[in-house]
Amino acid sequence: MQHPAVPALAHTHTRPIHWVATAAAVAGVVALTSALQPGSATAAQPAAHRAAAPPRRLARPSTAGVTFPLQCGPVKAVVARQASGDLDHDGRPETVAVVHCDASMGTPPDGVYVLTRTDGATTARVVATLVDPKDRYTVTDFAVRGGAVTATLLGYSSPDVPNCCPDLKDSAKWQWKNGAFLRTTPAQAHSV
Repeated sequence: MQHPAVPALAHTHTRPIHWVATAAAVAGVVALTSALQPGSATAAQPAAHRAAAPPRRLARPSTAGVTFPLQCGPVKAVVARQASGDLDHDGRPETVAVVHCDASMGTPPDGVYVLTRTDGATTARVVATLVDPKDRYTVTDFAVRGGAVTATLLGYSSPDVPNCCPDLKDSAKWQWKNGAFLRTTPAQAHSV
C-alpha cells in the first residue's frame, strides 16, 4: 500500500464545528444584507417628467343606456345630435344630447339634456334639461364650444300652428354659472 506524499489535512473531513461555522457565516451575511437595503422603489416620475406628460383625457359620457325624461308612448326616444365638452370646468367632459321621440309623422319636439358620468358608474345620467320637449321647440345649429351650449330654437307662436311649420326662430346659449346652467342669451323670438 502506498501512502500519499501529503498527510491528510484536517479540514478535508467535515466535523460538526464546520457546520456551525458555515451556518454562522450565512446568518451573518443574511443579517447584513437585510440591514443594508436600497431605498424603496416608486413608480412616480420626477416632477420634471410629470409636468411634461400630456393630461389624461377622460372619455365623454355616452348616450347609450340613458333613460331620458321624455314621454314617447309606444315609440322610442332617438338621440338626434350630441356634442361633448367640459361645461362646468371640473376637468371631466359632459355630453349634451338633442333627443326627440321617433315619430313617423310631423316634427316631434326636441329636448336638450346634459349628461355626466360619475366614477364607477356604467352609464351616464341626465343632470340638467336645457330645453323641455313640452315647450315644442325644434333644435337646429346645435354646438358645444368654449364651455357653452348654443342652439337655434324653432318654435310656435300659438298652439294652433301645426308641428310641421314652426313660425318662430330664437338663438339660445347656456353656460354653467353658480351651480346651474343659465341661459345667457335672452329669448328674442323672431318670426320665420
